[in-house]
Amino acid sequence: MEVDLTPDQTAFVRQAIESGRLNRPEDAVQEALSLWEERERRRAEILAAVDKAKASLAAGKGRIVTEDSMRQLADEVKQRGRAAFLPSSRRSADGASRSGASRSRSG
Repeated sequence: MEVDLTPDQTAFVRQAIESGRLNRPEDAVQEALSLWEERERRRAEILAAVDKAKASLAAGKGRIVTEDSMRQLADEVKQRGRAAFLPSSRRSADGASRSGASRSRSG
């Protein structure tokens, strides 16, 4: 197989060889193909995730996003984080008293 490079690409490859980064022009082609393969794998993974998300939405599993729903989601995440952070013996005692829990952690 023959590959025609632009003058800029040829200079780029030549510079890489002269600097010791590459040993021969074929190394540049192999590296370029490896990077392209990786990019295509990631692209396929992203497209699969998009398809999965579309299927989830079509099945009615989506969530309508509004300012209020984002606040509610943030509150839920905070509550789960606090529950995971606090020892189980303190969860019930500190459930209503968030300021007391933060003071005892810092002091």
